[in-house]
Amino acid sequence: MSGVARWFQSRRGAASADGPGRSARQGGPDGLTAGGGDPAAPLGLLRTVAAGIGTSLDEPTTCTELTRAAVRTVGGGAAVMRRTGDTVSGYESITGDPDLLPDARWATAVAQDAGTPAADRWADPWLSRPVAGRIRPALCAPLTSGSDQYGVLVCAREGIAFTRAEAELLALLAERAASHIRHAREYAQVNRTAGDLQRALLSEPGRPHPNLDVAIRYLPAGGRVLVGGDWCETVRLHFGRTLLVVGDVMGHGLEAAVDMNAYRSSLRYIASSELPPHRVLRQLDDIAATEADRRPATCLLVRVDPSRGQVTLASAGHLPPALITRAGRTSLLPVPVGPPLGTGFGGYESATHRIEPDQALILFTDGLVEHRGEDIDRSLHRLAALRFSPAVGVDALLESILTRLDARNAEDDVAVLAARPHPRQGPVSAEAGPEGEASW
Repeated sequence: MSGVARWFQSRRGAASADGPGRSARQGGPDGLTAGGGDPAAPLGLLRTVAAGIGTSLDEPTTCTELTRAAVRTVGGGAAVMRRTGDTVSGYESITGDPDLLPDARWATAVAQDAGTPAADRWADPWLSRPVAGRIRPALCAPLTSGSDQYGVLVCAREGIAFTRAEAELLALLAERAASHIRHAREYAQVNRTAGDLQRALLSEPGRPHPNLDVAIRYLPAGGRVLVGGDWCETVRLHFGRTLLVVGDVMGHGLEAAVDMNAYRSSLRYIASSELPPHRVLRQLDDIAATEADRRPATCLLVRVDPSRGQVTLASAGHLPPALITRAGRTSLLPVPVGPPLGTGFGGYESATHRIEPDQALILFTDGLVEHRGEDIDRSLHRLAALRFSPAVGVDALLESILTRLDARNAEDDVAVLAARPHPRQGPVSAEAGPEGEASW
């Protein structure tokens, strides 16, 4: 609002301050600084021009919108020099005639020393400069929001000096842009922090037994580096068995990532007790239900026992896994589905299926197959209809699935895990383990 007040003050005193014959009629094509007529007209145009600045949380986009608004207002050419700490960029987001812009060294000096403009000291840092015996006025308006300085807006045109009204108007536009730049930088910082956290949380899944080949991929929606609740995990169990896990905490952002890490930490602890999958889910649900702020999550557990050729499944509201046969055909394994974790309802069950060497399991979150407005059964059918070359490696298998389902352009985050068992060569000990499994 301070910028608006300064602009109206400058308009009331523009004629006397700038001298006779120096009214704002020399402004840009929109006539925002034109004298006379209905005073509401330039205010409406000002509102229209200012509304076009800050339409996104992308800093370069905001700078481009600012220079376009400046050229639309006063003509000539305009550019932005962005400031990050003590570093000032060169000319960016140039709009209009770039040859009119002053020496970048002059603008850099202004950017490093610019403060908040005021109507009573508008001539500095708004300076004119002589070029080859004629005047090319150049004006710098600081990109200032509060006590933070983000650079300067640099405007220049041929021959016609800038009026105080024009200077104040450009300062107002620069002030608006600076506020959006501040928001864009804060948003970018949150995204960087979120991305670092996501990579840290996903970079160290457990190592499976050597009798199981595993590959994992995580794709943020739209290529963003943004924390979500999708995750994959592998947990070594006794007797050569491995527990495969995929889960999806509801929501996005740091809160979802924190809850995801809590679920995964709890799972590692519970799984080490060698409980069957449905009892692992039951304990996870009991823990999550006691924490009021914990977000619900879906989860699929698959315990793989290559020596017996078995997989045991349990689901907490999660989609079923896919099985790819030696011949490359895909099908979905039936699994009893219980409520999501964190609801406290319990009621989980397990199902056991045969798995042969060279068959592959695919565990995934809904972002891999789901399309907005499409029935989930149809989405799963699209996955089940895929065919693959026999004995392709798990990494190549995942890449093929992601490409053929266009997962890199998915509307939601994608976490997917591929696993293929191969029994260890040599005699197997007949010593019985828990639940009758042979020990390794």
